[in-house]
Amino acid sequence: MKLSRPSFWAKRNLTSWLLFPVSLIFQIIVWGRKCCYRLNIIGAWHSPALVIVVGNISVGGAGKTPLVIALSEILISKNLTVGIVTRGYGGSGVEQPVLVKPDSDAALVGDESVLLAQRCQATVVAGANRVQAVKFLLSQDQVDLVLCDDGLQHYALERDVEIAVVDSQFMFGNAFCLPAGPLREPVSRLKSVDMLVFSGSEKGYTLQGTELVSVNNTVISRPIASMNLQRVHAIAGIASPDRFFQFLRDRGIDVIEHPFGDHAFYLLEDLNYGDDYPLVMTEKDMVKCRHLGLENSWYVPVTAVLNQAVADEFMNLVNRVLLQRKNNAA
Repeated sequence: MKLSRPSFWAKRNLTSWLLFPVSLIFQIIVWGRKCCYRLNIIGAWHSPALVIVVGNISVGGAGKTPLVIALSEILISKNLTVGIVTRGYGGSGVEQPVLVKPDSDAALVGDESVLLAQRCQATVVAGANRVQAVKFLLSQDQVDLVLCDDGLQHYALERDVEIAVVDSQFMFGNAFCLPAGPLREPVSRLKSVDMLVFSGSEKGYTLQGTELVSVNNTVISRPIASMNLQRVHAIAGIASPDRFFQFLRDRGIDVIEHPFGDHAFYLLEDLNYGDDYPLVMTEKDMVKCRHLGLENSWYVPVTAVLNQAVADEFMNLVNRVLLQRKNNAA
């Protein structure tokens, strides 16, 4: 399961400075490991299909999964066949790669994996080892390229394109590496990526959602505006639950907050609040709650809306790399 962000990571303070020497050791280890791959002391695997990694340098959600969904839609609209590989965070059955279907059990393959399978017209594979996962994916389907949801630091898998996602609100916190701060690599790492995309920003992408969909019957939906001034219980097992709660409040909904840990799994008793108020959740939570038989429960599907310049930059980059691969193979 992913780490959550402790409060002292937001700004530099006594705790972060006390941990700073450990962060320096962490940076040295990270640098040494990366050098081993660059010098081919540790071998990396080169995929026959183009590999695009969408990741980040900080711990916690940066909005990678909605971006992967949006990028897959762009690629498919250009008649490219796409496969998606994800770590399967929270899943207990991903030590070996597994094919993910829209009705797969999130407890086994992870909540984001199921969400990707539901939203994308692509083969989705979850696996703890990205190299094994990509190999398994290519054995299942012939694709033009593979999108990796996360894995920027998984250097055992060579990549043709690196896209780093940065949370436009949190940015880099106190800009210290673990454990003094939230960074898995120094900010300077971003100089080497092919694209930098800011989530929650008009210059990168924003999330839009206008409907509430029934958890028990996904063909039933209603406008979010229909709950204006209504009191609801809202649950969010995501990295930044406050954003979801504020999203609902911005639409006039009276929210009773129930934040859970990122990738949390729910029992029926966790969601029994002893009244008749509607229950509203994120789409990532829905894939873990749909089997609970919750009455009057709704989720909000959201879509990443990319700045057109970002979408154009992405396709130009992909076309350039595809052409380069074609010329190298000639």
